This record gives sequence, C-alpha cells and structure tokens, in this order.
Amino acid sequence: MKKNSGKRQRYKVQRRLGCELPGLGKAGALERRPYPPGENGNKRRKYSDYALRLEEKQKIRCNYVLKEEQLRRFIRDAKQGVGTNWVNKLIGRLESRLDNIVFRLNFAPSIRAARQLISHGHVLVNNKKVDISSYVVGTGSTIALTEKAQNNQSYLRAKQSPRLEVPDYLRKEEKEGKEFGTLDAVPRIEHVPFPFDAGLFTEYYAARKA
Repeated sequence: MKKNSGKRQRYKVQRRLGCELPGLGKAGALERRPYPPGENGNKRRKYSDYALRLEEKQKIRCNYVLKEEQLRRFIRDAKQGVGTNWVNKLIGRLESRLDNIVFRLNFAPSIRAARQLISHGHVLVNNKKVDISSYVVGTGSTIALTEKAQNNQSYLRAKQSPRLEVPDYLRKEEKEGKEFGTLDAVPRIEHVPFPFDAGLFTEYYAARKA
C-alpha cells in the first residue's frame, strides 16, 4: 500500500507540473489524466507570471529529488564566479551528481532507486566504492556497479526497460558481461531530460538571494 501511495504522489507531482519527470521513475503520469489533480480535462488552467516561473523551479527540484535548501545551496555555488552562466553551471552539477549518473546510465529505474544502490555500497567510481549520492563525478571518471549489484532487482528492471536513452555526455560500454559508464563531458542545459525554460527559471531567482 505504501509503495502504491508513493507512486500516486509522484504521478500527482508530474500532473501538477504538466510534464513527465524521468528522475521520478516509471513513465505514464500524464497518459490517462493530462491535467492537474483536482481539475478535469474541460478546464483550462490560468497561470500568473509568478506561477510559470515557480513551475520551472519545481520541475528541477522534483526531478532531481532535492529539498528546497539543497537546491538553494547548489544555486549559491553555481552563482560563484564572474561572467558565468549560472543556470548552465547548475545543470552541469545536478546532472553530474552520482545518483543522477547511475540513473542516466540505466543502472537504476529512478533517482531514488539509484540512491539506494549508492547508500548500500553498490556503486564504484574509478573502481572505488562511493556511498554519497550527492558526490559530483568528474569528467573522465568511470562508473560501475559491484558484482553483487549485477543481480539487484532494481538494476535488472532498469536494464530490461530503460527509462531514457543514455545522453551523449556519457559513454556506456560492456566488458566481460559487465556494464560501466564514463563521463565524457560536463552536462549542459540541453541535457535536462524534460521541457525546461531556463529563462523563467532565471527570472524566478532574479529577485531572490538563493
């Protein structure tokens, strides 16, 4: 019951935001009811400028499964430096997080599932165990699962039914029957796996101290 309740909640989040967020797992949130919870298909939702900007922020927070303060901390870090595109820098860090990399390599069906693999010591970065989901993977690093994790149901489910194609900043290979990935480049805004308006996102934080 609790598992189904969690799935319903994730579907409600995606319906409220009007788009599928792959990081939350299984697709299909908008197939039967492509409108916000509590409404029906005959109504057209009216948005204020603020609501549109807030929605873009919520997409980022929910897809990458971040608490509000975690996102603010990432934004503060991204804004450091002069003349940088801080949103691009932010996306680069979020997409380079170990939990997201494990998910984008289709080693896990969702970011939450990826975090479980990581916290249980099943993920290797450059052949060393890393159990911190927020660890930012550096370019050139290799990511693999332990031998024990090769039989993990979460991994087998993701391998059988990949949620997304592997993005071009990652290279996925197989050697002696074992899959591994390499981070070839720093991800950019275009690698966000859902419709995302960086301009609205920037405007949301323009008058705020992240």
